Amino acid sequence: MAKVIVLGGWGAVGSVAVKTLAAQDVFSQIIIGDINQLRAESIISETRLNNISFVKVNAEDPQSIQNAISGCDLVVNCIGPFYKTVKNILEQVIEAKINYVDVCDDVDVTLEIFELHEKAKNAGITALIGMGSSPGATNLLAKFAADHLLDETNAIDIFHAHGGEPIEGEGVIGHRFHCMSIDIPMFLEGELKYVKFFEQDGKALRRKFDFPALGKDIQVYPYPHPEQVTIPKYIPLKQVTNRGTVLPDEYYTLTKDVCKAGLASREPVNVNGQQITPYDFAMAYIIRERKRILKETDFGQQRGCCTVVAKGKKNGQYEEYRFHMASQSEALGEGTGIPAAIGAILMQQGKISEKGVLPPEGCVNPVDFIDLISKVMGLDKKNKDSHEEFSGVLVSLPGMVETPRL
Repeated sequence: MAKVIVLGGWGAVGSVAVKTLAAQDVFSQIIIGDINQLRAESIISETRLNNISFVKVNAEDPQSIQNAISGCDLVVNCIGPFYKTVKNILEQVIEAKINYVDVCDDVDVTLEIFELHEKAKNAGITALIGMGSSPGATNLLAKFAADHLLDETNAIDIFHAHGGEPIEGEGVIGHRFHCMSIDIPMFLEGELKYVKFFEQDGKALRRKFDFPALGKDIQVYPYPHPEQVTIPKYIPLKQVTNRGTVLPDEYYTLTKDVCKAGLASREPVNVNGQQITPYDFAMAYIIRERKRILKETDFGQQRGCCTVVAKGKKNGQYEEYRFHMASQSEALGEGTGIPAAIGAILMQQGKISEKGVLPPEGCVNPVDFIDLISKVMGLDKKNKDSHEEFSGVLVSLPGMVETPRL
């Protein structure tokens, strides 16, 4: 069998991908490629499997990446923030002519790495990018709705929220600063438009949404994920939007207030004779306050949910389907790491054959994805009362009982 390396395999997302791959009899060797050996070894010890090993890798060092991936049949990349790391990693993977899967959710760098499409195609490899939750599962559920449920698709609206993870480091918070600072794409009225998070056009897209397993009237904000750019290339429609948040709301509000105040800046300022970087202060402050907020709000166990709302027509009548993916145990890690592992398995099974740099809806059959993730997570064995079921995926119509934990 084949050898796979999971870059960032000790992190919240990568560790779930490693464990998911280890539970399936597809790869003979699973390598955790990371800079943190102690944490990686704890994961290896936890799984108690002799086919998992570790190699140290520095995502900013091309030679380190080359050494780590040498001899592998597949690379799964979970090292963020992707706007800093993914281009360098993918260039090395293409050079080595190895198939590739990542969970990149930064739209700006996604557009940049699409420029490597011809290079990857000429190398004879498939680089499946954005194969997480959002993007990833969201893209494939949108395509599933368009291909199998609707005659005409008018809109795909994506909503996501999560919170309570045991640890949030600088990379995660830095990603949120990045999302709030760049122009945010939205596909509206048949055109790709850009809005700004803190300006009126961005504020106009804020709304409240009811999430199963999380609660009602949760405030969500425009997010610069790649679905708004990629989905319209594969599905003819008029609208693709993406909105999300991090829970509890007090924590996300603190993050956006700090960003709006300019404390995401990396330009040092003089404070009583010392050069202080606002960004470094903001990181330490937010991490400290997060612990306080989680305690004071009695947030409890980590949880998350991602919903895809597909609107269109069937037999000339308006139809709306809602796909819910909820977690009450792993949240961000589970929701992102499992789809990444599914993408890797499908690729190794030969079910993803298109060459080049491609989003999920450009090379993955959504039915293959739904069938496999249902089996891996045991969803095909669960009772789905009050829902329509399509190969293990729950699809609810407005007014129906919301989905339980998935």
